[in-house]
Amino acid sequence: MKNIFLPETTAETIARIDQLNADSKPVWGKMNAAQMLAHCAVAYEMVYTDKHKAPNGLVKFMLKAFVKKGVVNDVPFKRNLRTAPQFIIADERDFEAEKKALIDYIKKTEALGADHFDGKENLSFGKMPLDEWNNMFYKHLDHHLTQFGV
Repeated sequence: MKNIFLPETTAETIARIDQLNADSKPVWGKMNAAQMLAHCAVAYEMVYTDKHKAPNGLVKFMLKAFVKKGVVNDVPFKRNLRTAPQFIIADERDFEAEKKALIDYIKKTEALGADHFDGKENLSFGKMPLDEWNNMFYKHLDHHLTQFGV
């Protein structure tokens, strides 16, 4: 798994995003490009904003027990997996605004650095070591950029 905290991985990921445009079509799935960018930003919104509520104790337990491993391991996501409700983007979005927001989050994450995330609390999964943060961020981005052929 590439390291999203390294400048070269950040630059490569942003270069892939820059290959997209509002009319880019997915290889699979239903989201358009703007929706996909907004979808990818949710993981960062959960870290940097109060836009999303933390799950209650039972839901958090279930997420940690049954979902976390598949999200934070280094095995690529399969196509057309179910998406958590807060990640579903059904409305139309402004492509350029979503692109800028996601790139800004990626740059902020790299600037804060790996040490900032090691042992940091995740809204859904509790405290996570650095490798799990990296896998969660990079694997999700890579999955959806691949979905759009970039």
